[in-house]
Amino acid sequence: MTKHDNSADDLNYVQIGRVVKPHGVRGEFVVEPTTDDPDGRFAVGSVVKAMPVGGRQRRNGGSQEPFTLTVASVRGHQGRIIMKTEEIRDRNAAESLRGVRFVAEPVIDHSDDEFYDFELEGLHVLTVGPVSAEEAHARAYEGAQPEPEDIGIVKNVLRGPAQRLLEVEIASDNAESADAESGDAPRTVLIPFVQAIVPIVDIDNEAIVVAPPEGLLDLP
Repeated sequence: MTKHDNSADDLNYVQIGRVVKPHGVRGEFVVEPTTDDPDGRFAVGSVVKAMPVGGRQRRNGGSQEPFTLTVASVRGHQGRIIMKTEEIRDRNAAESLRGVRFVAEPVIDHSDDEFYDFELEGLHVLTVGPVSAEEAHARAYEGAQPEPEDIGIVKNVLRGPAQRLLEVEIASDNAESADAESGDAPRTVLIPFVQAIVPIVDIDNEAIVVAPPEGLLDLP
């Protein structure tokens, strides 16, 4: 499953890698993988879909349309991969790929509690306060009181050095009255996407349940 999956231009695809720079003189290039399955996604012989970078001359004659490349060889290098494709024959051609993003259809499998960024964006956020995962489940699904409070919507998923952060836009009736009266932009908070704070992700019901420590929701 792809974990680092910034939204692709086509909503049916997720990003699996990005070209960093050319490598050597034979058309190889360095790819920063954004998938936890680089061996499968970039297997020799596979055809990968590439998204051009706006304003750059692309291998497909300058068109800004997506194009495909066939993986000829691939090897690991300092946490990245060095790739050679059948279509890219020299360093100049490899240079033209700088910044190109590789995308693929997502593999949806929640058995390991992993979720794509796009699956999280738009979900309702309900808080149960600083309680255990068991208590959060009881309040969300078993009618235990008090019920979860709907506080807002996940507007974006950010990448921190240690974990993802959910950027939550606080609903107007939960925002400070002064902010509402001043006409300022809606208040947002960042919630670490870790099991201890986000014990429940319910894609079917388009919601997540958070159990934030005291003060987290008050941070700017």
